[in-house]
Amino acid sequence: MPYKNFEEYNIKITEEVKDRYRHIITELGEDADREGLANTPERAAKAMQFLTQGYYQDASAILKSAMFKESYNEMVIVKDIEIYSLCEHHMLPFFGKAHIAYIPDGYIVGLSKLPRIVDVYARRLQVQERLTHDILECINQTLKPKGVAVVIEAAHMCMMMRGVQKQNSVTTTSGFRGQFEKIETRNEFLKLISSHLT
Repeated sequence: MPYKNFEEYNIKITEEVKDRYRHIITELGEDADREGLANTPERAAKAMQFLTQGYYQDASAILKSAMFKESYNEMVIVKDIEIYSLCEHHMLPFFGKAHIAYIPDGYIVGLSKLPRIVDVYARRLQVQERLTHDILECINQTLKPKGVAVVIEAAHMCMMMRGVQKQNSVTTTSGFRGQFEKIETRNEFLKLISSHLT
């Protein structure tokens, strides 16, 4: 990492990155001083700072901060977790939903921590495949459950705005560990995430 801590990153990135955005705007043929664009470099720098803050966050520490001993040993599912990330190939957004399940083995985790670790990994330059793997491995290695499953469904602006320009395509990635490698457990999870509460 180029800076010692997130606070230093916060201070320096705005000035450094806004200068680069200003240069890009000028190179594209625009007047970076006109009213509509005068503050754009700073706003863009702050947006990029927010969208990549996951590099300075520790997903494992977030999980460990809310692990509790519990004898519950059935499936726990948090589904429809919103995801917003940046594709590392074109730095265009991809967005969708993550579905996470785990089967506890002595410990449960505060439910809000699962969406938080999704954000930690999503707020980095990503590919959907790695994002799925990172979330899966963090839960598996930190919580050490009997099993963990992650499914992500996302639409990619790099496919919608440029290239093939397909507006309705959705990419699905998945990962399974432990008991979710058994077809019956996996199928139960997939059935539950596709159902709607009445």
